[in-house]
Amino acid sequence: MADKVYLTADGVKKLEEELGELKGVARVELSKRLKAAIEQGDLSENADYSKAKEDQGFLEGRIQEIENMLKNYIVIDERQRSNGTVEIGATVTIQEGRDEPETYYLVGPAEADPTQGKISFESPIGSALLNHKVGDEVKVSAPGGDMLFKIIDIK
Repeated sequence: MADKVYLTADGVKKLEEELGELKGVARVELSKRLKAAIEQGDLSENADYSKAKEDQGFLEGRIQEIENMLKNYIVIDERQRSNGTVEIGATVTIQEGRDEPETYYLVGPAEADPTQGKISFESPIGSALLNHKVGDEVKVSAPGGDMLFKIIDIK
């Protein structure tokens, strides 16, 4: 059995849209590139053909990856969270020392994007925050060294 993938409802929608794009427009464009490269003749020394075949491998791999995620996902439902503790789907505001507070949304690894404030519950910070409450101080062991965060808010 495949591993479960934790996704928000928005994440499921984005993956479904990406899959449609890849199976539709992207495949059509790639097939046109392959056809044009084949028409050039000798494939053994045809860089366009080699690049198109490589791109086809990546495209089909991504399609397969998305299809597997969409077969094995669990929707992160914020309404089912228990109040008071950090869980998957929580928005957590933390502060390290006197630094400015930072707010993160705990998501599954497939949706993690720290630049957008989304961190994986499997990341060093995400996993350390799980099951803690407002006011708790949490030690995080990260590749750059240990950090101590105080949980300011959980939504």
